[in-house]
Amino acid sequence: MLPGGLMSGGGGCGGGLCLLRWLGLKLWSRRGTLVFALLWFGSWLFLNGLVLVHRSILSDYCTDDKSKRILHRLCLEFGEGSVTGDMCEDLCVLGLVEYKRCLYYENGKKVIEARWRGNPIILKSKLENFSSYEPLGILDYQDTAEELSPLDVVFYATLEVRNSLGLAEEEEEEEGGGGGGGGGGGAGNNSSLARLWGKKLKNRDKSYSRAELASLWSLLQQEEYTFLRVLQDLSTHVAKVLGSCGHFYAVEYLSAGHAWDQNIFSLEDVAVSGLQGQSRAGARGRWTAREMVHRIALSFLDMVWHFDNDFTHKLHLCDIKPENFAIRKDLTVVAIDVDMAFFEPKMRDILDQNCSSDDDCNFFDCSSRCNLNKRRCSARRRNSNLQVICEKIFRPWFSPTLLGAKAGLPLQVELQRAVQECSETDGGAGGGGVHQRLLNILTRLLQEGGASAEGGGAWEAKGHSHTSLNF
Repeated sequence: MLPGGLMSGGGGCGGGLCLLRWLGLKLWSRRGTLVFALLWFGSWLFLNGLVLVHRSILSDYCTDDKSKRILHRLCLEFGEGSVTGDMCEDLCVLGLVEYKRCLYYENGKKVIEARWRGNPIILKSKLENFSSYEPLGILDYQDTAEELSPLDVVFYATLEVRNSLGLAEEEEEEEGGGGGGGGGGGAGNNSSLARLWGKKLKNRDKSYSRAELASLWSLLQQEEYTFLRVLQDLSTHVAKVLGSCGHFYAVEYLSAGHAWDQNIFSLEDVAVSGLQGQSRAGARGRWTAREMVHRIALSFLDMVWHFDNDFTHKLHLCDIKPENFAIRKDLTVVAIDVDMAFFEPKMRDILDQNCSSDDDCNFFDCSSRCNLNKRRCSARRRNSNLQVICEKIFRPWFSPTLLGAKAGLPLQVELQRAVQECSETDGGAGGGGVHQRLLNILTRLLQEGGASAEGGGAWEAKGHSHTSLNF
């Protein structure tokens, strides 16, 4: 025995060593408990956060079930006589509108792919529920909707359209005198857009029902609908509104562009013939992919000139990217997302703000300069639609990397230089000259390829037109 009564054999240990082992076990137990508790608490937070995020995502997730419920609710409102429209009967009674899939759903905005009488369409609404839109206040003070004459409807609709497009009443009055800046001689140059809408509404003998007025008012509160609806008779470069039911409206189905596609648009889906009936070696009577790109580029140039010159005010595109454009089968370029398109008066209001540098004067793709003395952005846009299209669309298209061996050809080199100059030229500094130069080069490239440089025509919808209050 050793002092203290501890055994000296192999199973024994010194008092200090045993004490250390005992303390180490206790210390490890406390640390283990603490680590376990922290892990459990962290797992609990993670799982609850995951459930919360999952619910949040699902609430805005584009599901077929939710989309069908929304359309079913719309049909119930049609059955009750609360809403109407020129496609309601086909959707809710005759079954001629076939649901395909949900394309987009965020913050209530709903975009659905469907087929109407066999033709593909896109159904849209800024808000999913009809009740979410502000009602037409005048109906609250009318015993019957029939007391509103077509002229009254024109008055209220024109005010709403004018407000939506940012066209002041004074400017509308000036336009009525036949003025109109820009000078392209287009259909919209000598007529007020809002008044054009009014003429269509007024082209009716009988009064409008409550359901018609309520449905119209829900549509007029959607800026994109108003924009497309007013311009569809004036431009081939905006998507056509084909019909509506309540707060949902149908536009023509077009495949959007993609930044990852070297041609931006899926040219395989464009069933378009080149010079039919004429022999063309190797082309089999169809345009080549490069010829189609040149034709689409010419359509972009036509769109830019049209938006700059053929309306009473310039039309500014502030979100230019492939996904916001599409092409028809005749290769006409179409703006399919116009949430960020503004006429000159509204554009000036947006740009006119306080600033400390030019960076404060950028509104997406639309920019102006900062006056450091006044610390105020210029209300005049510095860049242009053409400049941004050259930068974001034409540069990738006509880069030497994609052109390969053809990049060194004289016309291709000239085109690359013109695109470079275009992307660096501000809106007011020689933009017209750059536009004409690009137009000439692209036309010559088409002629060199043996193709006709004639542009494509407008899309022709089958069936009835969406006019007047066939909204």
